[in-house]
Amino acid sequence: MQNGCAVVVAQLAEMVSNLDRRETDTVAGLNELIGNGVLHVAGSQYAGITLAERSKSVTNVAATHQYPIVLDEIQNQYGEGPCVEAAWRHHVMHVEDLGAEGRWPRYRRYVLEQTPIRSILSFELFVDSGSMAALNFYAESPHAFPDDAVELGAVYAAHIALAWSMLRRQDQFRSALASRDMIGQAKGIIMERFNLDAVEAFELLTRLSQQSNTRLIDIARGLIDSEHPLKRRR
Repeated sequence: MQNGCAVVVAQLAEMVSNLDRRETDTVAGLNELIGNGVLHVAGSQYAGITLAERSKSVTNVAATHQYPIVLDEIQNQYGEGPCVEAAWRHHVMHVEDLGAEGRWPRYRRYVLEQTPIRSILSFELFVDSGSMAALNFYAESPHAFPDDAVELGAVYAAHIALAWSMLRRQDQFRSALASRDMIGQAKGIIMERFNLDAVEAFELLTRLSQQSNTRLIDIARGLIDSEHPLKRRR
C-alpha cells in the first residue's frame, strides 16, 4: 500500500504542477483534482469542495456529481453538517454511517431523504478570518472509508489547498491584466475624444472614479461600452 500511495502522491504532485504550467481556470483545476481523488481514495464515489463563511453561508465550489451540491445546499439552509464542522472545529471529520449519526439532526434527516449518501470524509483545506473550505469524499454505503482512505484523503487535501492558492493567484493576475487592458482602452478613447495625452486621460478617469464613487475599472468598462454598443449586446 505504501508503494501504491507513493505513486499516487507523485502523480498528484505532477497534476498540480501541470495546472500551474497550463494556467488552468480555478474551478476546472479543482474539478480535475477532486475527480482524480475519487479514483484513488478507497471507498469514495463522489467528491466536492465546500466553502463556508462565518455568516454560515455555504456554497459548493467544485463537485463530481449532483449529490455533493445537494449536501452543501442542505448545510447552507440549516447551518450545520460535517463539512462545515471539518474546518471550523476539526481538521478531519469521518462520518462512518450517517444513518446512525446523532449530530446535525436536520442535516442528517434531509440528506437521508434526498440522497443515498451514508459515508462522509471531510478535510479542512483552509481557514481564514472570514471563511473556510473543506474537501469532502462521499459514498453510498456505510463504513465505506478504510484507514488508508483517511490518510490518502489528507494528502489530497494538502495538495488541493496548495493548488487552489496557486490557481487563485493566477486568476487574480489574469484579472489584473484584463483590467489594465480595459483601462488602457478607455484612456485611448479619452485621448482621441478630448485631444489629451496619456497622463491627462488617466487623471480624468481617476477624477471621474473619485467623484462618482465608482471603481476605475467600472468607469473604463462603461466608457468602452458606450463607444462600442454593439459589442455589449452580443
